[in-house]
Amino acid sequence: MQRICVIGGSRYFGKLLVRRLLAAGHQVTVINRGSGRPPAGVEHLVVDRDDEEALLAALGPRTFDVVVDQVCYTPVQAAIAARVFAGRTRRYVMTSTIEVYDPATAALPPVPADTPVPEETVDPAAWPVDLDLPWHDGAYLEAHYAEGKRQAEAVLTRAGGFTFASVRSAHVLGGGAQEFTGRLAHYARRIRDGEPITVHARALPTVFIHFAELAELLRWAATEADFSGPLNACSDGPLDVRALAAAVAAQTAR
Repeated sequence: MQRICVIGGSRYFGKLLVRRLLAAGHQVTVINRGSGRPPAGVEHLVVDRDDEEALLAALGPRTFDVVVDQVCYTPVQAAIAARVFAGRTRRYVMTSTIEVYDPATAALPPVPADTPVPEETVDPAAWPVDLDLPWHDGAYLEAHYAEGKRQAEAVLTRAGGFTFASVRSAHVLGGGAQEFTGRLAHYARRIRDGEPITVHARALPTVFIHFAELAELLRWAATEADFSGPLNACSDGPLDVRALAAAVAAQTAR
């Protein structure tokens, strides 16, 4: 049994991760603002992770084997976590995103057309961090989602108070109504109803991962693995929007 702290864990694959950790016999503590109750048997600390003093007070003397951070979006949040959990956990796993590789959101070195950006191009040990940007502004954060994740990884990589690993997740699909983004439902509904789907003139491929597969990978990264640094996570090979629409159409007999 390990003592696991999950920051977030109130919806989608985070909820499933909590259930799987509990089912595996681990002692689980969930930290969030109270938007959803965790399963019976899970300790629930209701606190805003952005409030450092309140977070310290809520944690008290607790220590953990692993922290899984599902909702770290900015370097400011990462810096608070680094201070709060230094000496309180031996391992820290952050859910990140393949959006960190998006050349439209950062001055990345050019690569040939249709060639993935190499992993080493986005090196959190060397990535610049600016804590003074308006990360508290919701509109700014939404527009700079990928950069927020890049800088959050960078802060936690350099923190030094624990072993740090990041799981750079592909676009998450599956789960029916649990998929709050509506990403797959958008295509399924329009194809089912025979409505057109607007696509870019040049449809670029991307990768996806099933929500249950991501939850299982995070469980493994937290409780069985010992790697540090980034890990890329996807279910299969790349699909562009036309291939995705064709796969949906095949399932809906359209």
